[in-house]
Amino acid sequence: MALRAGLRFMSTAARSSLKIGLLPGDGIGHEVIPAAKEAIEALGSSIPKPEFVSLNAGFEYFARKGVALPEETVQILKNECDCALFGAVNSPSRKVTGYSSPIVALRKQLDLYANIRPVVSVAENPEDKPDVDLVVVRENTECLYIKDETTTIGPNGREARATRLITERASRRIGKSAFELALNRPRKSNVLSITDGLFRETVRFVPKSIEPVGKYDEVTIAEQLVDSAVYKLFREPQVFDVMVAPNLYGDIISDAAAALVGSLGLIPSINSGDSFVMGEPVHGSAPDITGKGIANPIASIRSAALMLHTLGYGDAASRIDRAVNQVIREGQYLTPDLGGSAKTDEVTKEILKRI
Repeated sequence: MALRAGLRFMSTAARSSLKIGLLPGDGIGHEVIPAAKEAIEALGSSIPKPEFVSLNAGFEYFARKGVALPEETVQILKNECDCALFGAVNSPSRKVTGYSSPIVALRKQLDLYANIRPVVSVAENPEDKPDVDLVVVRENTECLYIKDETTTIGPNGREARATRLITERASRRIGKSAFELALNRPRKSNVLSITDGLFRETVRFVPKSIEPVGKYDEVTIAEQLVDSAVYKLFREPQVFDVMVAPNLYGDIISDAAAALVGSLGLIPSINSGDSFVMGEPVHGSAPDITGKGIANPIASIRSAALMLHTLGYGDAASRIDRAVNQVIREGQYLTPDLGGSAKTDEVTKEILKRI
């Protein structure tokens, strides 16, 4: 995919097996994570023998057991798994006492501070370059997602307030991730969509604070406010390469970018830290289509590829990406979100054949 090099943290020679935690979560997560599992299994001996462990998390589990993220799940991920795949999570429209998002909690507890979301269009001719080829680098642990909210009574009635947290440490880490990624994408000028005081200043200072000084001289920095960035994204998507943003803005930008390539059902991501990576499709739990067998498995399958790439298995990841691209180009097996009528398992089978 678009990442090429720059995010790997594990030597391919380091493992004889690969233990992968599977967290389907809620809704269509139970339909698309099995597809990603099958894609990994289809790679055969080109990766260490995969071992899968099913783990609990999500609102559906909370409704049954009273906890959204069991401590057992966290400990198995920390102590036994090499990586993981997360499906989707329901977001209740109203406050539910005792419930908080398990994916947000996992990002914090596993210190998965970088959410990497490549958005790439598939050119009709395999030899042509895609019209859209960008990566959103989203800070994953702070901003409004710390969920620090209060309600008080004021002169105008009830007042709801939310605390937004931005720190130098988190901004520096995500900035370095973006610069490393940009340095290894030998294609065009790089756009760093940086906003809001401390985040902006800290990311801008990264080239001066990382040895050797001058390492990032090839990376050009440009700034835009989030609203104008989204506008320009739709008008001139080809000018964007790497976009780095705080948590909330990164979420908005990447969801908007998905519209450029046809569907959220195509967009993968990884949640990455210094020693652990978890693949996660960008789409949500899609309760309106849950159980109908029409969920698009491509984002989850691509997330598995992105996870493998980060672990150092680039050739195997490329096999998955090529298979996905072939199915999209041929156009015969596409789910309804892409204008087709194929079922989830039909798309999966066609991708598996090409892997």
